Amino acid sequence: MYLVWLRVAAVLYAVASVAALPAVLYAFPRWRRFCLPVAGLAFLFHLVSVIEMLGLAHRYFPVGYSEVESLLGLAVAGIFLAIARIYGTVSFGVFALPASFLLVFVPALGGGRYTFPSEGVRTGWLVVHIAFLLAAYASLAFSMAASFLYLVQERRLKSHLVLVGGGTYSQSHPAQNRRRMGHPILSGDLLPPLDTLERIAHATLLFGFPCMTLGLLVGSLLAQESVGSAYFFDPKVLLSFAMWVMYVVLLYIRRSAGLRGRRAAYLSSGVFVVMLIVWAANQFSQVHRYPAP
Repeated sequence: MYLVWLRVAAVLYAVASVAALPAVLYAFPRWRRFCLPVAGLAFLFHLVSVIEMLGLAHRYFPVGYSEVESLLGLAVAGIFLAIARIYGTVSFGVFALPASFLLVFVPALGGGRYTFPSEGVRTGWLVVHIAFLLAAYASLAFSMAASFLYLVQERRLKSHLVLVGGGTYSQSHPAQNRRRMGHPILSGDLLPPLDTLERIAHATLLFGFPCMTLGLLVGSLLAQESVGSAYFFDPKVLLSFAMWVMYVVLLYIRRSAGLRGRRAAYLSSGVFVVMLIVWAANQFSQVHRYPAP
């Protein structure tokens, strides 16, 4: 029976993880009020499952990889709820709740390895996994491009270009000033304003993060079904979760510290570089290595 409670806890952890994203990253109070009760309910079911599991085994300590995973997930969720209760913040939910779900997911499958009902179901999940991750990578690429254009536009505006016919390049309305003075518009004038580039870079980051989160969760399910718990030690998997952590840190810093402009562009570039490293890790991965054509 403890597996039933653990599976309910896994589902609730997944729901709370999804709710934590808009609660923390978008500051939606309604999602915050929804996230904490669901996380608390997941912790309660999880605790009942652990107590029943150890009681049936007539021992007080975990034995085996799955039991250790389950207890570690319970500890992570418990610490998160304690912090939320004492300090009134759910910011750590974007880390703790997905971690608890991943730690609980494998033990909740039971003693045997999970297998999909049919190859068509597995293919469908694989398509979802690839689609979400490609959307996340594309969003990161657009954010990187917007950040690069931001740096170019900022440098161009600060240079105070001297016009051919005399006069100083205005930072406020460069295109209007050049039309007024009878000079053609430079190609750089076609770039959007700095504020627009900043909003594009931030919006694409916000869009890409849920895609990456869902893509990694579905990928964990696929990897568990194909290679078992050993997928946690695959270099591609480790780098993917490291990139996800950097993604969360980037979004959190941008929001909490109000980071904008050049520093935000550099941080976005750093995450994009890590994404390229993760992509290159496919050559060393036993789970993700692409077959030869």
